[in-house]
Amino acid sequence: MIALLTGQLAARTPEQIILDVAGVGYRLQIPLSTFYALPEQGKVQLQVYTHVKEDAINLFGFATATEKDLFGLLISVSGVGPKLAITTLSHIPSQELALALSEGDIPRLVSIPGIGKKSAERLILELQDKATAYALSAAITSSAEVKGTIHEDSRQDALSALVNLGYKESLARRALTQLSLPPDAPLEQILKAALQILLK
Repeated sequence: MIALLTGQLAARTPEQIILDVAGVGYRLQIPLSTFYALPEQGKVQLQVYTHVKEDAINLFGFATATEKDLFGLLISVSGVGPKLAITTLSHIPSQELALALSEGDIPRLVSIPGIGKKSAERLILELQDKATAYALSAAITSSAEVKGTIHEDSRQDALSALVNLGYKESLARRALTQLSLPPDAPLEQILKAALQILLK
């Protein structure tokens, strides 16, 4: 199974690319998010999902491992094939998709072409727990870029405490991502700051 390819970009369209790897051209279908991340020419490296069917082997390329993982999660759901999964990733950034799934955001999901209310409900039912890890990781990364990351153990303790206080997990997580605190902030300080946001 091919999981990663590095080579020269031989051809590039919004739907697919051809990657020249040591003289062999690999055709990879891609989402628009990956297309935007690619140079017009030169050497590139893509995460690859190999999709095997009875009559074909198709390769799907992704700029990030998160996109590839979310693609795998999407096609694991009954009724969601590779085409719809690629369309989904083309219309919503991977971080937003993970957040929408983890928070059960049906309106956000049905805004994607090809996904109706029943499909959105099925995606949330089957992927909510799995997507939460990606949503939290994306939120931590985003927060770290601007504010610095609170230690993960402290964040999890704070999240658990807020949920025990009666706050919805999605609201508590969102509040924690908005904090501007040093990485070594004590749990008490994290909780006080998060409560100030939640009580607004």
